[in-house]
Amino acid sequence: MSQVASAASQSASPVKLIADRIFSGESVALDALRIAAANILLVLCAHITIPLPFTPVPITGQTFGVLLVAVLLGSRRGMLTCVLYLLEGIAGLPVFQPLGASGPLRLAGPTAGYLLAYPSAAFVAGWLVEHLIAYRFTGFTTLRLTGALISGEAIIFAGGCAWLALGMRLGWTGAIYAGALPFIPGEIIKIALILAVVRGVELAWKRA
Repeated sequence: MSQVASAASQSASPVKLIADRIFSGESVALDALRIAAANILLVLCAHITIPLPFTPVPITGQTFGVLLVAVLLGSRRGMLTCVLYLLEGIAGLPVFQPLGASGPLRLAGPTAGYLLAYPSAAFVAGWLVEHLIAYRFTGFTTLRLTGALISGEAIIFAGGCAWLALGMRLGWTGAIYAGALPFIPGEIIKIALILAVVRGVELAWKRA
């Protein structure tokens, strides 16, 4: 009976996240360091930008950055990183992708829905990573991690398309064609890259 209770307790407890392994220890200063490093990662990913002639939404590395931050830091710190990122952009710092208006005016542009969805997406994906995934990289674990990433993607694109449909008045059909369908191949590649990064870090950790 005690063995069953112990196994249940282990399965219910969150996993030790990758950022906690790299920066070992628990303190406010270390958490601030983790969030600052993740913020820099997110800014760098945002500046990977490819404009598309048939849609006001460019291809960027932002969704890759948001979901990778969620996997690395988990729900609360991932969300805080995204909130910090948005506040920096609203304050006028050059953290958003370089196409479009700067400062708070970016939240009136075509990418506003995606941006505002980042904290929620990071929280949900990070929560799923914390509670449903054990980093032993069986096929089942990889499937669960993929599901967590897809959940985050769904929130981002739901927010982005809702804003395009209602705020930019493209209608739902126009929003899906302009804000979702062109990006599906790229998002599949981003998910695959995140899985590769996480697996690579895990293998390196085991060998260290």
